[in-house]
Amino acid sequence: MTFITIFKRIAAVLAIAFSASSFAADIQINANANDLAIHGYDAVSYFSKPGPVKGKSKYSASYKDAIYHFSTAANRDGFRANPEKYAPQFGGYCAMGVVLNKKLDVDPLAWRLVDGKLYLNLNKQVQKKWLEDVPGNITTANRNWSGIHNLTVAQLDDE
Repeated sequence: MTFITIFKRIAAVLAIAFSASSFAADIQINANANDLAIHGYDAVSYFSKPGPVKGKSKYSASYKDAIYHFSTAANRDGFRANPEKYAPQFGGYCAMGVVLNKKLDVDPLAWRLVDGKLYLNLNKQVQKKWLEDVPGNITTANRNWSGIHNLTVAQLDDE
C-alpha cells in the first residue's frame, strides 16, 4: 500500500469522524437519532408541580449538541441560563445502568430528584431497585461515570 493511499484513507476516516461529531449529540448525552434528549420531555418541568411534561419543539434549546424541548418559553430560558441545574445526571442515561457500567435508555416517567439533581431510570421496575440504596447507588454511579462517559453504548456493550 502506498503512502498516498494510506494518507487518503486516514483523511477519509477523519473527515467522516469530524463531520459526524459536528452534528451528533455528545456521546455523554442520551439522545435519539434526531439528537432529542429525554424523549422530548421538558427537563425543567421535573423541578415543579405537577412534574414531568412533554416539551414542544417551538421551545427548544441545545446543550452538549443535544436538543431539549420545553413546555414554555420560561422553562426554556431557565434551562439556557443554567443547564447544569436541570439536565439529568449521567447525561440522561439510566442511573442504575451507570451503576452497572452501562449506558441504558430511560423512561422519562421513571425519575427522582435527589439533592436538587434529576436522575432517570430505564423503567419503574429498575427504578425500584435503584431506590433500595439511593446514596450508595449515586456514589457508585458517580465513580463509574468518570470511566464510561466518553465511551459509546456500543463500546460498553462489547465489554
